[in-house]
Amino acid sequence: MAYDGTRYHGWQRQKNAMTLQEVMEDRIRVMTGASHTLIASGRTDAGVHALNQVCNFVTRSSIPPQSLQKGLNSLLPDDIFVKDAGWVPIDFHSRYSAKSKIYEYRILNSETPDIFQRNFIWHIRPPLNVEAMEVCLSHLRGSHDFSSFRSSGSSNTDPVRSVLTAELHGPLNGRLRIVVEADGFLRHMVRNIVGTVVEAGLGKMGPHRFKEIVSLKDRRAAGVKAPPQGLFLVDVRY
Repeated sequence: MAYDGTRYHGWQRQKNAMTLQEVMEDRIRVMTGASHTLIASGRTDAGVHALNQVCNFVTRSSIPPQSLQKGLNSLLPDDIFVKDAGWVPIDFHSRYSAKSKIYEYRILNSETPDIFQRNFIWHIRPPLNVEAMEVCLSHLRGSHDFSSFRSSGSSNTDPVRSVLTAELHGPLNGRLRIVVEADGFLRHMVRNIVGTVVEAGLGKMGPHRFKEIVSLKDRRAAGVKAPPQGLFLVDVRY
C-alpha cells in the first residue's frame, strides 16, 4: 500500500488519534464482516509517508484478494491506496520476514520554499555542503551499534543494525535525497541520522566528528531529529 501520512498520527492504532492501522482495519472489517489485526512491515511515525508499505492479516474470509483490493480502495480515503493484494504462506510476517527496508529522506535546499511540497520535503535555506554529507553517510555502512541515532522510548533491546546502503542523490534543482537501506531500523533512526548529517552539511561539525558520534553510542552526541514530512518508506525486501 501507499499513503500520505500527513493527516495521521503514525501507523499504530491509538486511543485518541487517527492512525493508518485504524483506518485500514476498519475498512477491512466492512469488507469481511470480522475484526482483524493488520501487521505492517514497520510502524511509520506521524507525518511519515510510504510508497510501498507491506502488510498482512490472517482471515477466514473467502473474498479473493483482487476483490478485497478493489473494495478497500473504494472505501479508503484518497490519501491511502492498496497497490496489490494476494495470498501468502501462513508463516509469513510482514515485519519479521523482511530482509531489509529502504527509506528515503527528501530535502529542498533553496532560498525559496515549494509550498506545494511542504508536506513531503524538509526545506533548508542555507547552502549545504553535499560532499561533507556524503562522507558522513559513508561511515554508516556495515554493522554498527546505532544507539547514537535511537530515540528514547524504543522497544528494541539490540541496537546493532546492518546498513547496506547510505547515499545521497542530487542536488537536482536544489533537491536532495538521502537513501538508507538496512536490515532493520531503530526508533527515529533515519530522522536522527538525517538531522545529524544536515548539521555536517551546514558546517556545524566535520565528517570526522560524525564518525565519532557513531562510535560514541550516545543519542546526546548526535544532532537534531529531522522533521517527519521528508521521510518515505520506499520498499521492503523479502
